[in-house]
Amino acid sequence: MILFTEEEIRKHIRLNADTIQVVEEAFINLATKRVEMPPIMRIDIPLYNGEVDVKSAYVEGLDYFAIKVSSGFFNNHKLGLPSGNGLMMLFNSKTGQPEAMLLDNGYLTDIRTAAAGAVAAKHLAREDARTAGVIGTGSQARYQIEALTHVRDLERVFVYGRKEENILKYINDIEARLGVKVEAVSREEAVRRSDIVVTTTPATCPVIRADWLTSGIHVTAMGSDAETKQELEAEVLERADVLVCDVKEQSRRLGEIHHARSQAEMLARAVELGELTAGRIKGRKNAEQITVCDLTGTGVQDTAIALYAYTLLKEKKAGAAV
Repeated sequence: MILFTEEEIRKHIRLNADTIQVVEEAFINLATKRVEMPPIMRIDIPLYNGEVDVKSAYVEGLDYFAIKVSSGFFNNHKLGLPSGNGLMMLFNSKTGQPEAMLLDNGYLTDIRTAAAGAVAAKHLAREDARTAGVIGTGSQARYQIEALTHVRDLERVFVYGRKEENILKYINDIEARLGVKVEAVSREEAVRRSDIVVTTTPATCPVIRADWLTSGIHVTAMGSDAETKQELEAEVLERADVLVCDVKEQSRRLGEIHHARSQAEMLARAVELGELTAGRIKGRKNAEQITVCDLTGTGVQDTAIALYAYTLLKEKKAGAAV
């Protein structure tokens, strides 16, 4: 098998139009092809405020499938370490033989998660959306805004964070890399002043209230990937004119729909993102609609990004056979 290091992966794999397209095609496959995608396996490590998720998916017709192990240890900042880590393993679909180990330390997960946010915004945000609000200042808060710049012409970003030091780092980073003006605001201002809002936190109680929503806003919530996590008030879902999730069955136990006051009603209203990307259902129908996308992360995204990375890295003659 071939072993790829984080350094090699970061050198050749970027968050760009190509990786966003790869993830969009993954959602199309989820809607149009036979996909074997088991429920997410999670191990909680409460002593260290940590969790480990295992995700996978086989898409009929693909030569390879991935198994991804990702961790989130949210006390790591005290140790000067990133909260996210992990790796991806690529297996031959015909023989089951391991073909590659991608030691990305969570980088590919960051890329595919941000790409999914861009796909959601592409189909749900207003075409003239120019402002974005982000709740959180971590790595995904950066990647999500970067991804949005590939689908909308952002002119201003409003950020909310709990720590002044992290806010300043975030502002300096985004302004330097993306050339977009960033302003520190309250959570309410981030929502009220933005065309697109993304929540990127491990919050266990809502960080966005329904009465902050404005006409035409789009909200992507991507932090609630465990039963105890919640970023949106239940009323936010009820106010949505268009409610989207990545996988309905997964949303029964994870994400924002999981916390709905009437889960059955919200699941009946919700459509899966793959239905939009496949062109079966139109997302936003007018400029006044409030749209909400509840992303919990899927194994099909991991297989897609791992296969893309494997193919490109082999072309670049990266990696070492072991």
